[in-house]
Amino acid sequence: MQASIVWFRDDLRVADNPALLAAAAEGSAVALYVLDEESAGIRPLGGAAKWWLHHALVDLHAELGKLGIPLLLRRGSAAEVVPAVGVELGAGSLYWNRRYGGHERSVDADLKEWAGTHGIHAESFQASLLHEPWTLRTGAGNPYQVFTPFWRALSERDFRAPLGTPDVGRGHAGDLPDSDRLEAWELLPEKPDWAGGLRESWQPTAVAGWEALELFLDSNVGNYSEARDRPDQAGTSRISPYLRWGQLSPFQVWNALAERRGDAGPGAGIFASELGWREFCWHQLYHHPDLATVNLRRKFDDFPWLGTEARRGGSPHWRAWCTGTTGIPLVDAGQRELWHTGFMHNRVRMVAASFLIKNLGIDWRAGEQWFWDTLVDADAASNPANWQWVAGSGADASPFFRIFNPVTQAKKFDPAAGYVVRWVPEVLEPGYPEPIVDLQKTRRAALEAYASIK
Repeated sequence: MQASIVWFRDDLRVADNPALLAAAAEGSAVALYVLDEESAGIRPLGGAAKWWLHHALVDLHAELGKLGIPLLLRRGSAAEVVPAVGVELGAGSLYWNRRYGGHERSVDADLKEWAGTHGIHAESFQASLLHEPWTLRTGAGNPYQVFTPFWRALSERDFRAPLGTPDVGRGHAGDLPDSDRLEAWELLPEKPDWAGGLRESWQPTAVAGWEALELFLDSNVGNYSEARDRPDQAGTSRISPYLRWGQLSPFQVWNALAERRGDAGPGAGIFASELGWREFCWHQLYHHPDLATVNLRRKFDDFPWLGTEARRGGSPHWRAWCTGTTGIPLVDAGQRELWHTGFMHNRVRMVAASFLIKNLGIDWRAGEQWFWDTLVDADAASNPANWQWVAGSGADASPFFRIFNPVTQAKKFDPAAGYVVRWVPEVLEPGYPEPIVDLQKTRRAALEAYASIK
């Protein structure tokens, strides 16, 4: 029996995985994961993301093993690796779940063409988004630029129920090509090992993702509309890394929420709209593949930011922001939470981003890259879209003149300073440093810079 390859990417789960189900249905499935940091335009993973990927692949290997499906690991250009594995296996079919970045789509299209010319059946599936980005347009036929009408149009649709798990014993029983050793990829930091806080904070498994979702839906979703803005409370779901790596699918989350929605109150609707923002970000990336590097609102090309050279040159303000030593307690707390856990509360993400862009005057792309390097949930769409939102340069963006004041934000959303004191305990000591910039002066300077491009 010819082997059926299921090519895993950002869908590291065995349940609700249509590509895996299709391969297993043929009775001789082989799973393949390619660490591709070589294909043109494919963005290399950041350090925190690599840490998560290592553990997610360990978990995937174990879950596939329970089904009797082998997992092959290869490193290199997917355009070369996937055909090579197909030839080595004598594969008759190749399945994957679709990706939506421009460069990734090009790789997938080329591989589908290669498969066709070699008599291999190739098929892709929708598994990572509730909607296909090309299916949703305004009445004028254009991509949506504003979230509210986008979400209204999307949420009126019916979404499929989650799919099951393949039956046991549907894996390939013949000889297998060589597989890379996961340890040889050196995804885990060693010299130095800075991942101690990540290990304390996360279990990068599909089961842990389900447990986090169930805990949130059972305990916190009803109060989500208020609690989501409080970094001092456990009011959010913390499922974003599991969605980013596909250990949870959006269909699983949507369905689990729908089952409880009648009893969950207004918080359920707000939480559903957060799934909508994830979809909106991918909608943007699909239509603007250079989202991480190019302003959607091109007038911001003339904005006098200090530029990403502030990062490359290691300016004191940049270093202070990265290390959480700005003298602004809420910003410092967020940056230290990020470094320790690979995560930052969303309210604090907005405040920290606004401070970097508008008070320090540093290009949003430098901050986006830092988050890409340090977040376990660094997402190719949400990360740049959210940075552009704060900068005012993106779709449905916060107006540039909306400059978050980190002092008033802390008073409102961390009133007892529980979050700040947890991450910046020295804030209670007399030697805590003064802010590196004057918030009011830098606010005025930012508005004057914005006026220069209006």
